[in-house]
Amino acid sequence: MAEKPGTRQPDGPAPSGPGAQHPLVRLLQEFTLEANRYIDSAGGRNDMHRTDLNALAAIMRHAANGDVATPGTLRKELNLSSPATTALIDRLCGSGHLVRVREGQDRRQVQLRMTEKAYRDGSAMFLPLARHMGQAMAGFNAQELETATRFMDAMIAATAQASREASGTP
Repeated sequence: MAEKPGTRQPDGPAPSGPGAQHPLVRLLQEFTLEANRYIDSAGGRNDMHRTDLNALAAIMRHAANGDVATPGTLRKELNLSSPATTALIDRLCGSGHLVRVREGQDRRQVQLRMTEKAYRDGSAMFLPLARHMGQAMAGFNAQELETATRFMDAMIAATAQASREASGTP
């Protein structure tokens, strides 16, 4: 019998001691695996690699924050070599999802902007996921969602810190 989404409870008390793993950590790992499977499936149906989708997500995040995305910021965020970054940008420009723009005071700096096609394709790819997540979230009240939001913010910050630590970056 399939479990109803959002009803899984952590199994028993939280483990303690060195190396112990809380059941929520296992659930986050499972969520990550399922999200990656979805991205691979959705991207594959649209002839896009996971790196392509990660790049578009990074550029979209920069745009939403009012920041400029450049090849350098993309290279750093995705941990790519310069040649791999150029190939990625060329591929996204060739597919009509990205444009290179030179604006502002330093016209030498290349800025990356998503096209309307990228927004359309992205919406089509991720609409099923958003619909299912919205339905799952509807089973929780505002206070529960606020707690979950705080928890996920803390997990994202912890993961980012661990990533910096693993790479030797302060």
